[in-house]
Amino acid sequence: MANLATSVQTISLLVNGASCDVAVEPQTSLMMVLRNDLGLNGPKYGCGMGQCGACTVLVDGVAARSCVIPVVKLNGRAVVTLEGLAQGTSLHPVQQAFIDAQAAQCGYCLNGMIMMTVSLLTDNPTPTDLQIRDALSGNLCRCGTHVEIIDAVKQAARLLAVSQQREA
Repeated sequence: MANLATSVQTISLLVNGASCDVAVEPQTSLMMVLRNDLGLNGPKYGCGMGQCGACTVLVDGVAARSCVIPVVKLNGRAVVTLEGLAQGTSLHPVQQAFIDAQAAQCGYCLNGMIMMTVSLLTDNPTPTDLQIRDALSGNLCRCGTHVEIIDAVKQAARLLAVSQQREA
């Protein structure tokens, strides 16, 4: 029988603004590091194939499926999880909009929906309904809160616009 031992590598990441080094085997996914090593439970294990969206995080500001990304490919990169969106005790406007719109039932898809919404609104601050549906089409919601989720995205866009006006 062949020896299938793997070599452990130390990877440096910037997770939610904090530097961290993790020792991992090459095939370890980003999601497993986030959940098991760093105790961040925002990303959820859904399908394990990058198709349901429950594990979505932002890597260098771009939405990515953490269950299929080997963490060794992210050395030196910045990762933001659901936990990293809030500023102190203030929720991110997208998080607040999802609460206000009651856009969750079981909450399993919530991480992915929120992270994809942040990514969408970063690229397109005033999306149409069709653009919202298209952006979130790869995120599965089993509970059927799609109408509330669309409303939450629209509300988040308004909240972000108001926030940016205040800053200007």
